[in-house]
Amino acid sequence: MAFNYVADERDIPVGEKRVINAANEKILVIHLPDGFYATQAKCPHMSLPLEKGHIVGDGHIRCHFHRAEFDVRTGAVCEWANFPPGIQLLNVIRGEKPLNTYKVKVEDGKVYVDC
Repeated sequence: MAFNYVADERDIPVGEKRVINAANEKILVIHLPDGFYATQAKCPHMSLPLEKGHIVGDGHIRCHFHRAEFDVRTGAVCEWANFPPGIQLLNVIRGEKPLNTYKVKVEDGKVYVDC
């Protein structure tokens, strides 16, 4: 892995996220008050786009489709898919999986992701 330039700091305001293509991968870059974080761009539940998700609580992202929620700092599952009612039946087959996360560094106003 190597650090790849993904954006200027000012391109992603605090509280926002953006999908970036880096090293032949789609990466979701999230800017929280305490810094930048990067995760895989698709929810591990059904591979749907996390860019449509919402940043909630203290650095969590909630998938727009089935409401799985993850800590963007660690990738840990905070809550597994629970919407719409009945999705839990599918969860027996699609067990909990954390988000892949990537190291991020900021130098001279430029954001780099290790991917």
